Amino acid sequence: MKYFLSALLIVSSGLALADDFDAVEAKLKVAMAAQVRTDAEKERDSNRRPIDTLKFFGLRDNMKIVELIPGGGWYTKLLAPVVHDNGKYYAAFGTDNISKSVITEPGFKDVQIVATDSKMYKPKGARLYTLETTGLGVNNVDMVLTFRNYHNFDLAGRTAMNKASFDALKSGGVYAVVDHTRRHMEGDTPENKRRTDPVLAIREIQSAGFKFVDFSDLHYRADDELRYEVGRKTVTGNTDRWTLKFVKP
Repeated sequence: MKYFLSALLIVSSGLALADDFDAVEAKLKVAMAAQVRTDAEKERDSNRRPIDTLKFFGLRDNMKIVELIPGGGWYTKLLAPVVHDNGKYYAAFGTDNISKSVITEPGFKDVQIVATDSKMYKPKGARLYTLETTGLGVNNVDMVLTFRNYHNFDLAGRTAMNKASFDALKSGGVYAVVDHTRRHMEGDTPENKRRTDPVLAIREIQSAGFKFVDFSDLHYRADDELRYEVGRKTVTGNTDRWTLKFVKP
């Protein structure tokens, strides 16, 4: 009986987690079909697999989340609507584009830009950007996410970003990171500027205090030889990407 009850609890917990994501998936599907998204953005859905990716990270619609370096807002247009009613969406670092476009659209007025005093810049003659920040300016966050941005920063910038994320998260909060794969221990070349060694990323993020809890092969691409710049026609849209999940103890 004891073992039966234990098994039942495990099954019930799994069903509860699945049910929890049902609401997220329904909202994501609505957001993915919204008019605010361009045809070009929708065409990338099959490659970026947002539903599977966010399910892996454990997104729920009542979470307080921060997206780092949202770029043009590809994920902003999906994340913000999901947490609009029951949670909160914040964006930090590199938010100029969404400030001028996405958050001016109907339904996005509650998006909040934080860490506005931070500086993300490329030092003269440098290959990568660096980041100066005193933090995200929010606390007890459930999840911090960043997609294909880790490669943009030098060591000081990555360290600052990881620390800011750790400080903002609550205990048990998730740090969700996706980026293009570089060969392990490969030095800089003209072709790998926008690629990052996942082992290096794990080591650096753990050094910030995070616990590495899981990875996914959702974005594994066997035919990406990791030899070419991610923007090359033979590679773009088909890069091998690592998908890593960390938790603040």
